[in-house]
Amino acid sequence: MLVGIYIGQFCINTLTTFFLTWFPWYLVHVRHMSILQAGLAASLPALSGCVGGILGGACSDWLLRRGHSLTFARKAPIIAGMLLSVTMIACNYTGRQAMVMALMSLAFFGKGFGALGWTVIADTSPKELAGVNGGVFNLFGNLSTITTPTVIGILVAKTGSFNDALIFVGATALVAIFSYMVIVGEIKRLELPATSTQGASA
Repeated sequence: MLVGIYIGQFCINTLTTFFLTWFPWYLVHVRHMSILQAGLAASLPALSGCVGGILGGACSDWLLRRGHSLTFARKAPIIAGMLLSVTMIACNYTGRQAMVMALMSLAFFGKGFGALGWTVIADTSPKELAGVNGGVFNLFGNLSTITTPTVIGILVAKTGSFNDALIFVGATALVAIFSYMVIVGEIKRLELPATSTQGASA
C-alpha cells in the first residue's frame, strides 16, 4: 500500500515540477509568447491548482460525511484529478493560445484536486513510524524534481519538439491512477506487529 502511495506521489509531483520548470519555456519557445506574456500566463494554471487543491480536499471530506469508505473518499478525487491532468496532451493538437492555456489550467486544477498524498499518508502511517514514513514519501516526491527536468530536456533535444514531453507528463498522471487503483488497495492505517518482551529476572 505504501509503495503505491509513494509511486503516486512521484507521479503527481512530476506534474508540479513540469509547471515550475519547463512550462514557461514552453510558452516562450513553442507558443511564441513574450517573457512578460509567459509570466502572466504561467500564473493561471498555478491559480487553478490552488483552487483545485482546496476543492479536492473538500470533496474528499464530503464523501466521508456521506458515508463512503475512506478508500473511496481518498481515491476518487485523486483519480478524477489525474484524469483531468491528462488533458494537457491535447495541447499537441491545437494552435490556439487560449485553448492551450485553458487545457493547462484544467490540467493543473486536476493536479491540485488529486494532490491528497499527505492526507493519505496521515491515514495510513503506523503511529510509531509517522516521521519516517513521511520522510520516505517526501523522498519519492522530490525525486521527480530530478527526473522531470532531465527527461523533458532529453526528449526536447532529441525530437526538436515538445509533443513527447507533454505525453510524458500526461502519462505519469495515468501511472498515478494505476498505482492508486491497483497497487494501493484498501487505504487503512498500518499496524506494526507487537513485540513481546520478557522481563529480566532480578
